[in-house]
Amino acid sequence: MTDRIRSLQYVLRFSEPWTHRVEVSLRIPAGGDLELWMPVWTPGSYLVREYSRHVQDLLATSDSGAPVAVTKTRKNRWMLAAGPAKSVDVTYCVYGREMSVRTNWIDGDLALLNGAATFVTVRGFENAPHRVSLALPRSWAGAWTALAADPSVPANEREPAFLAADHEELVDSPILAGNPAVYDFAVDGVPVSLVNAGEDGLWEGAEAVKHAEAIVRAYARMMGGLPFDRYLFLNCITEGRGGLEHKKCAVLMTSRYAYRRRKAYADWLGLVSHEFFHVWNVKRSRPAALGPFDYENEVYTRSLWVAEGITSYYTDLMPCRAGVTTPEEFLGMWSDAIGKLQTTPGRSHQSVEESSFDAWIKLYRPDENTGNTTISYYVKGAVVAWLLDVEIRSATGGAKSLDDLMRLLFARYSGDRGFTDAGVQKAAEEIAGASLEAFFARSVRGREELDYEPALRALGLRFRPAKEGLGEDTPPVWLGLETTASNGKLLVASVREDGPAGQAGLSAEDEILALGGFRVDAGKFTERLHQYRPGERIEILISRRDAVRIVPVVLAGHPGNPWRVQFDPDAKDDAVRRRDAWLGRT
Repeated sequence: MTDRIRSLQYVLRFSEPWTHRVEVSLRIPAGGDLELWMPVWTPGSYLVREYSRHVQDLLATSDSGAPVAVTKTRKNRWMLAAGPAKSVDVTYCVYGREMSVRTNWIDGDLALLNGAATFVTVRGFENAPHRVSLALPRSWAGAWTALAADPSVPANEREPAFLAADHEELVDSPILAGNPAVYDFAVDGVPVSLVNAGEDGLWEGAEAVKHAEAIVRAYARMMGGLPFDRYLFLNCITEGRGGLEHKKCAVLMTSRYAYRRRKAYADWLGLVSHEFFHVWNVKRSRPAALGPFDYENEVYTRSLWVAEGITSYYTDLMPCRAGVTTPEEFLGMWSDAIGKLQTTPGRSHQSVEESSFDAWIKLYRPDENTGNTTISYYVKGAVVAWLLDVEIRSATGGAKSLDDLMRLLFARYSGDRGFTDAGVQKAAEEIAGASLEAFFARSVRGREELDYEPALRALGLRFRPAKEGLGEDTPPVWLGLETTASNGKLLVASVREDGPAGQAGLSAEDEILALGGFRVDAGKFTERLHQYRPGERIEILISRRDAVRIVPVVLAGHPGNPWRVQFDPDAKDDAVRRRDAWLGRT
């Protein structure tokens, strides 16, 4: 067994990166029967993604140069019969052309490699050191990762090398290679870098890094310091979208056009905030099921509403507290979250705990009926977090808040053991100094409608009257469906079960041909709805699998948007003080 504590040695070569392939070499310091395996999912993205489907031409040779027999035994496992060999060299190729934060992208300008999607490892070596060196194209400036640089390799070496303490650290440390613009800063003496790949002159990185720094400082103040010795934002400005957290870095994806559009840029600031808060909430303080990881099977927890929902609550709140967005911008984004929840019929069919548990089969596999049967633990989790925050503030006279709960969870569960569902409620009750059983039963485990009025009053807020949100472009009637244009056809994309269209029997993929006896095309559909009034009965001519039929529908009045949150001009002084404390304006 002494051989098995020696390191695994990887070399990544990009001989023809425009083919979207990286060649991987792995040296194993052992012989005999060896089992290779690869993760099927990556932490933070709860879907089995079958990374091994992009592995090709896996071959092995012994230290003597003799070929080693390779037998694939499962979708993500291979057996090697190396006999008396002292070491084995494995080579394989990985195809990467999915621009997402959880997979690989390789082209002539850039490589983004996620550990789970790149590295085959060896059974029994998971706790051994893993060393990775990269043979980069000459036109690339270097590689950036949260892994420690191998001190034996000069900093200007064309083949940079990095060290992982074990397989888990390797999987948790994506690598970005190419020619990014790098912006460094320090918070409390801890180095942090914003690594912008694809800046292309449309992003002002020097300004963006100031805003990222302000967000990092706001979290450091809230959480009492930074729990790492170095951190990187790997920001891919590549027309992708999304983010994925890691223990010492985050991968972000955005549009090159986002910086100069305020709403899009504010969304990016929220992405920075969201992924950075995962440094505490998930990567250290975590649901008990999320570590040690089983990389070959689904891992179930009912607490993703804590991991992702509470993080989503702070997503837009912390940029506001940091002063990089305004309170009005924050209320607008917060209104969107409440509105999204309240216009999702699935909220009466699934609790936020159930949504967490079903992430593996539902959240990442939406279809035309998803909104009718499910809710997002991101969205409802964020709204529940806000209500819990106000519950704690009210119970303690403003002395405590959700911030205190997050600090307690971090202090208590950032070691070897994660929190349970009951542990979260118990910790919240400790902070509040009161029972929160009724709150958790209704808002977390239950499917009942949430009651917003006490929270709004407590913070000096109100919902805007619904009809104020109807502009001239909004039809006065509502069908309760979404449409899409495809090859000149006007197709139903989804139907809400609680809307007139759903009750009349319209279905996804129906082609709408006419309204009220007159032909309608995709470009005129919304305009045509302006001709009708609530309560009118119209006939919609559709084609369903080439069969033409008439569906009578009674139109409803447009519900408007009654979920826009605004400051209450009549709020009492104590509510204004609580609101200012909530927004970080004191």
